[in-house]
Amino acid sequence: MDKIAMIGGGSWATALAKILSENGARVSWWMRNKADVEHLRSTRHNARYLSSVQFDLTRVTPSTDIGEVVKDADWVVLAVPAAFVKEALDKLDRDAFKNKRIISAIKGMIPGRNELVTDYAMERFKVTRDRVGVVAGPCHAEEVALEKQSYLTIGSPDLALAEDFCQRLRNRYVKAHPAADLDGIEYCAVMKNIIALTAGVAHGLGYGDNFQAVLVANAVQEIRRFLYALSPQPRDLSASAYLGDLLVTAYSQFSRNRTFGNMVGRGYSVKSAQMEMNMIAEGYYAVKSIYELNKDLRVNMPITTAAYHVLYEKISPAVELEILKEKFR
Repeated sequence: MDKIAMIGGGSWATALAKILSENGARVSWWMRNKADVEHLRSTRHNARYLSSVQFDLTRVTPSTDIGEVVKDADWVVLAVPAAFVKEALDKLDRDAFKNKRIISAIKGMIPGRNELVTDYAMERFKVTRDRVGVVAGPCHAEEVALEKQSYLTIGSPDLALAEDFCQRLRNRYVKAHPAADLDGIEYCAVMKNIIALTAGVAHGLGYGDNFQAVLVANAVQEIRRFLYALSPQPRDLSASAYLGDLLVTAYSQFSRNRTFGNMVGRGYSVKSAQMEMNMIAEGYYAVKSIYELNKDLRVNMPITTAAYHVLYEKISPAVELEILKEKFR
């Protein structure tokens, strides 16, 4: 029986723990908050996220000791917000991931380092590229909890590793397939949050569906230009790992990035929107990371630039969207 370490206590970690444990894996589950661990032990539910999901505690073992959680695992699944990855993982010894396979379910970058989570894990723990993978695809945690049909892609340079993890995810309502494009899938997962956030700003300002469709169409071109500059290789951006993930994040009621952007568009300050949501919108941090990476690449990225101006330079969302709309075709 597989032993899987789940790192993170949020909605996506909860959804993945549900899928993996119900498929027969033993899941050791690290949560930062001791009260959440105690609640899960006593009620079999995560107190704060997807609280309707009930866990079998013969297969799921919650703990606040990340070292113990990781120690005997075959797989380590990273599912904390990107902003907290270093805080969580730096507690581990540098050989903690030796002989383990690492899957990132984080759709964000390490703030300040402007680094993909998989790149950080490889550098920090001396893990080779053929031992890492990333989860992508249009798959909101809330719909997994409701067991609605969902699709996932596991990206890894090692297609055998990707297929192995796909097998651990497939069930009646989850389809999963492997892909070799680790960097492209991970960067696209980061950038789609920027697009969703900007779509939310537009919605908050009263822009309609016509504009949002044009925004998303232009976003695909922006993502293609960025990926070509950073990681040129053949890839089909119409696939669900790319376009599907972008669409669901830009349009869905469950998208925290769209919700965050909508609040900013309606007049909330960044800080007040963050406080009211009480959840991490990865796009806020991703905007700065991608914007700063692009200073050297100099790719034409009007959507990312507009989001950066609004969030970090405090330019009026209404003014910035007026400028942005003139750049679309």
